[in-house]
Amino acid sequence: GLDCSESGIQTSSCKEVNIEFEAHSISDNDFNGIKKLLQQLFLKAPVNTAELTDILIQQNHIGSIIKQAEVQEDSSDDDEDDDEVFGFISCLNLMERKGTQCAEQIKELILSRCEKSCEQHVVEQLNKLLNDSTKPVGLLLSERFINVPPQIALPMHQQLQKELTEAQRTNKPCGKCHYYLLISKTFTEATKSNSKRREGRNQQKEELMFANAEEEFFYEKALLKFSYSVQEESDTCLGGKWSFDDVPMKPLRTVMIVPADGINVIMDKLKDYLSV
Repeated sequence: GLDCSESGIQTSSCKEVNIEFEAHSISDNDFNGIKKLLQQLFLKAPVNTAELTDILIQQNHIGSIIKQAEVQEDSSDDDEDDDEVFGFISCLNLMERKGTQCAEQIKELILSRCEKSCEQHVVEQLNKLLNDSTKPVGLLLSERFINVPPQIALPMHQQLQKELTEAQRTNKPCGKCHYYLLISKTFTEATKSNSKRREGRNQQKEELMFANAEEEFFYEKALLKFSYSVQEESDTCLGGKWSFDDVPMKPLRTVMIVPADGINVIMDKLKDYLSV
């Protein structure tokens, strides 16, 4: 019972269509929809998205999926469409799921990427965070199709936090996480001109754009963060090259580890940013 109010969405013919979205708890029928969204995140990385989807479905006391709200009954001929998953949110406790293939693969993936793009002390810090059994890290997954408005992220994140608190209280899986790990879809301009280093500050900030705008607030509070390119894996994904206003964009993944006790502050910022 999560209210996600309607939002105008541009269709290709540039008419504005109001689609109402509603959130449901995750069920077996959502397997293909969730897996597709996970593949959009992991691309060709060696992560067993089928197993990951199975775990998210098993622990359905946390997490939600977004579907289109029911329209008139008479459109019940094509049931396949009704079940399309437009987005989902959930969490995978990496310590609790230690030993499952997908949890180990995700840890390996971000550690190997970290080794390629960060200094040794960052790699050591990440390794330590991922392997401290007294302070579990939860992989926070929040994926949606590009035409789903960011406003929907606020009720989904709030609901997930409630469910995680409840899971902790009742000792159910995925309860207490000390840190959240996010892997965000991000972009930077492909044409980086290094001609004149502007003020050091600008240079370092290499304008990072987030596919899920709200994840920038997690980024601000991250204790450890780095990005890596997925250019080779995503040229053909989502139809051709990415560009904004004809500026070619380079697709990245941005990894961040956020302390769980910073979540309330992030939620407040999301409220300010996303409340209509």
